[in-house]
Amino acid sequence: MINNKKIVVVMPAYNAEKTLEKTYQDIPKNIVDEIILVDDMSSDKTANLSKSLGIKTIIHSKNMGYGANQKTCYQEAIKSGADIIVMIHPDYQYDARLTPYIAGIVADEICDIVLGNRIRTRWEALSGGMPVYKYIANRILTAIENFLLGQNLGEFHSGFRAYSRKVLETIRWEDNSDDFVFDQQFLIEAVACKLKIGDIPVPAKYFSEASSINFLRSCKYGISALFFLLRFLLHRSIIFHQQIFTKK
Repeated sequence: MINNKKIVVVMPAYNAEKTLEKTYQDIPKNIVDEIILVDDMSSDKTANLSKSLGIKTIIHSKNMGYGANQKTCYQEAIKSGADIIVMIHPDYQYDARLTPYIAGIVADEICDIVLGNRIRTRWEALSGGMPVYKYIANRILTAIENFLLGQNLGEFHSGFRAYSRKVLETIRWEDNSDDFVFDQQFLIEAVACKLKIGDIPVPAKYFSEASSINFLRSCKYGISALFFLLRFLLHRSIIFHQQIFTKK
């Protein structure tokens, strides 16, 4: 706990058998009250490994997608009585040792949402193995989103995030896509509901076992994010009111 607030780590997993244990070992157990893994019908032994590590493990009966996986993660976290939810990809790409810092900013009510920023400098991102095309796309999309949403974040595309319970009780994340664009929809909805978003630098590692969507899926993700951003701009200009950008 931090400030008497229950900290729950959720891990949306798919074929993470090779990296799950390393990620789990890095999570500071002294401040985390519960860890929940949702396995999206992996073809490897992710679920079995998760259970052997003592992690609360939920298994989808079929592959439902990254966004659907997160929906189950958050539903389970809410059921468990979480005050702060930390989402960590179990692919060992992010440094889970920073969990107390990312959760602490939320616990101290400085921000409602805190993201792990992989791109403190160009050199660090690229030397960590981030593909050049992903770096360029990340910079372009983040610049557009910062400008149009009035934010000043290092990046919008991190898989290491902390939320207060209030966030999940405010925005309409249940109505989001079941695909990868879920993350962008979540943040844009948070902006629409005037929640406070911040970030901290976090080292990231790219290697063969780390999950990463391919070039075509990355293009689809970027286009989908921009389309949802356009929907928000139309909503904000009162041209096309949409409930998804309003509080529950």
